Amino acid sequence: MINSVMPRLAQLVNSVWLRNLRRRRAEKRRLASNQPHTITVYLRLNDAHSYLLLQVLAQFAQRYPVSFDFRTVLNLQEDMYPAPALWQSNAFADGAHLAQCYNLRFPSQPPEASRETTLQLTAQLLHWELQPGYLEHALALFDAYWQGQGENLSRIVDSNISDHWECYSHHLQANEAQLKQQGHYLSGMLHYGGEWYWGINRLEHLELRLNEMGLQQDQSMAVLFDKNHRDFCGQTLKARRSDAGADSVNAIVIYWSMRSPYSYLALLRGRQLADHYQVPLEVKPVLPMVMRRMQVPATKSGYITADVKREAEKYGIPFGRIADPLGAGVERCYALFAYAQSNGLGLRFLQSCAEGVWAEGVSAASDSGLQLLVERAGLDWNQARPLLCDDSWRLWAQDNLAELYGHDLWGVPSFVYGSEAHVASKVFGQDRLDRIEQAIIEDLGQRTTQ
Repeated sequence: MINSVMPRLAQLVNSVWLRNLRRRRAEKRRLASNQPHTITVYLRLNDAHSYLLLQVLAQFAQRYPVSFDFRTVLNLQEDMYPAPALWQSNAFADGAHLAQCYNLRFPSQPPEASRETTLQLTAQLLHWELQPGYLEHALALFDAYWQGQGENLSRIVDSNISDHWECYSHHLQANEAQLKQQGHYLSGMLHYGGEWYWGINRLEHLELRLNEMGLQQDQSMAVLFDKNHRDFCGQTLKARRSDAGADSVNAIVIYWSMRSPYSYLALLRGRQLADHYQVPLEVKPVLPMVMRRMQVPATKSGYITADVKREAEKYGIPFGRIADPLGAGVERCYALFAYAQSNGLGLRFLQSCAEGVWAEGVSAASDSGLQLLVERAGLDWNQARPLLCDDSWRLWAQDNLAELYGHDLWGVPSFVYGSEAHVASKVFGQDRLDRIEQAIIEDLGQRTTQ
């Protein structure tokens, strides 16, 4: 009974209808309290996404009648960041890419600052929160910090504040507690009307929401922050296999988890990318974090599901009727992956499984559900079923994980294209498939001119 009810309940919880109902209620409460359209913005000085977001907020406020409630944070929630150093490195690479896309300022090297210096500068930001002009002051401080302008920092910062940064510790704790209480963990976040928007990566969703409310000042209904996917698979360049041979064409490698909804989007979009440019696609599954005895707090999983829903809607991918495959569902599908590969149907099988558990409410833990997923991928259930007892897949799943770490990546989905010596690109998250596409275009462009 539970197995049949939960997918329907998930479908309702993730429905556009319920989301729009929540939005109408949020707007009704705002009007009843006679409040302006206020966006709470959580910024962290040493966060690349916060720096980029800060640069576009003034322009955003010119387009929409919104005000900002700025909240400075600093300390990461440890249970939300399994590999903070790798996260920071990846965020810097993301920042450089996004800065190029949107013509924003960004350094060639990460800023260097001691913990005490960061605390002192954070205290100055906290002080400005309670004064007019935070946006302008903060942007000048962020610029000086990220561009290594020590002299400018000394002119910007009040020594009465920086020398007594401990006096702002409770203020900082209050901001960080509010971020957690409101249901998030990242910085560079905007919170409006009960929904979260992560920096430039998700600003288009806020644009669309405000446009639907009729708030855009020029009534153009334009969306500016969609460049990372606007022209996805827009070029016609293809691999010249007749010249180079199929084996010499670089493959897109996806490190993937069946329980990751972002991996579901990544697989479908990755297949689209590979098909468009006629390059190979290789999927390397790993065990989900929980099955590797790691923590995934409820706050994190709740935000991820809501975010995947709107991303799936953006790409025209069905999502929301969920049958969580954690445990047996994952294990049974992984046990059959080698069989599917031996029949040349590995990708089709994984896609069938992912669509089943994330969009159709099919239980991969049941024989009837798994049989459906197997047979529609073109495989024989009678041949597949005996293989469910073979757990040799656990060896390659852990090998894939070690290989992922070897690329200085830590989570799924992650993509690797090319080699270190030839147009290498390594990215975390389906958001950065545009960087993989750039690497493919560069690679194939070189091949066609050789």
